[in-house]
Amino acid sequence: MAEVVALVDYGAGNLHSVENALKAAGAGSVAVTADPSIVRAADRIVLPGVGSFKACAEGLRAIPGLVEAMAERVHVGGAPFLGICVGMQLLATRGVEHGVTPGLGWIAGEVLKIERTDPAIKIPHMGWNDVALPVHPPAGGLIEPGEAYFLHSYHFAPEDGHAIAAMTDHGGGVVAAVAMDNVVGVQFHPEKSQSYGLALLARFLDWKP
Repeated sequence: MAEVVALVDYGAGNLHSVENALKAAGAGSVAVTADPSIVRAADRIVLPGVGSFKACAEGLRAIPGLVEAMAERVHVGGAPFLGICVGMQLLATRGVEHGVTPGLGWIAGEVLKIERTDPAIKIPHMGWNDVALPVHPPAGGLIEPGEAYFLHSYHFAPEDGHAIAAMTDHGGGVVAAVAMDNVVGVQFHPEKSQSYGLALLARFLDWKP
């Protein structure tokens, strides 16, 4: 029986592109859903996110029972979880975009504006950039070095450096991925990152943390 990947639909992600990329990477069944019961029964969960941290967090919480269903399936049921772009940032304790907004709090840290340290550096950070691994990467080899497509003005600053799964450089170090146990988040867009992104999604579909 094919695994079901729940692609969480809370009105804040480029769902069609992510769904197509998951299928291209080998997903047998992708349920684009906001139904907590489907999320609670899924084998894997993917949380996309496009827009501001505040809008995404509020959109997610506006659907009754959805946050609780994700937490139950991931933290109690052990389902592998992938957050993409703002979906990764929502793992943090809080974000400061348009005022302080609580995140899911699954990986302690803050989402802060990228500081312009060099006048030549453009904000938002947009386009292809390297994904480099730390000395001791978490997440069982899920993130590999390569080049991915980024589009963001805010970055995740985890409290514990051991949660950093990859870095990139944009006028200084910027966290490209975080991971803890069966939870992983990527700041870049796998669905826009061509072969690198599809290979990452394929590894996620096989991941047994």
